[in-house]
Amino acid sequence: MTGDTMAERGKAEPRTGGRVLEGQVAIITGAGQGIGAGIASALAAAGAAVVIAARRAANGEPAAESIRAAGHEAVFVRCDVTEAADVEATVDEAVKRFGGLDIMVHNAVAPAGRPGGVQFTRSDMIRPQIATATTASFLCARASLPHLRRRPGTLILLTSPAGVEGSANLPIYATVKATQRGIVKSLAREWGPDGVRVNAIAPVALTPAMEAAVTANPDLETRLVARTPLGRLGDAAADIGPVAVFLASSSARYVTGQTIVADGGGFLGL
Repeated sequence: MTGDTMAERGKAEPRTGGRVLEGQVAIITGAGQGIGAGIASALAAAGAAVVIAARRAANGEPAAESIRAAGHEAVFVRCDVTEAADVEATVDEAVKRFGGLDIMVHNAVAPAGRPGGVQFTRSDMIRPQIATATTASFLCARASLPHLRRRPGTLILLTSPAGVEGSANLPIYATVKATQRGIVKSLAREWGPDGVRVNAIAPVALTPAMEAAVTANPDLETRLVARTPLGRLGDAAADIGPVAVFLASSSARYVTGQTIVADGGGFLGL
């Protein structure tokens, strides 16, 4: 680890290998902050016009403005991913504003809640996680498919290493993230004949949620870094964003149904 602060390490810029997504259009849900914002920044730097889909304008509009300030195209659209009408309206706005849709990235998810075994999991924590991870994945897929078929385009879901190896402390989160991997495999089979690719990214990166967890538990970052061969936690824009760029680009034209784990080697058994 270096002496950099967490905030300083979060300012890295995405390196995307040029404007490989020039002329494409992307929607990123939950893009007002964290990994969603990092992916949106990377896709925009690679040439895509991006739609920042978020529930709160307080997060979404500044994220879009930051991308525009960097010289790229971006708009904010308010979207609650658990509402089919909101998701459909977001897709319609992207098509109306930019002329089509090439990339749908579903990243939004409800908070996982305080870590603890299943006996400590409150009932009111279950439904929001299912709604934002599982149900919303289907809503995003259904709304975007007609447009992705025309390009053809790609769907990317944000899952988690917890969805691959399970989690004793976040059983609901691990379950819904594992469900997303099943969705990816199923849709890859269904959409493959139309040329539409479907993949997932399982990231480990510094996010506002991670920062809050580290503040509450100062030893957490040390433990996470200690298990990571690269010796640091990921940066949303510089480390996770380029993975999304790759999956959306023609470089991944023969990749579908896969989960790419971007975690610095922390989960080498995956």
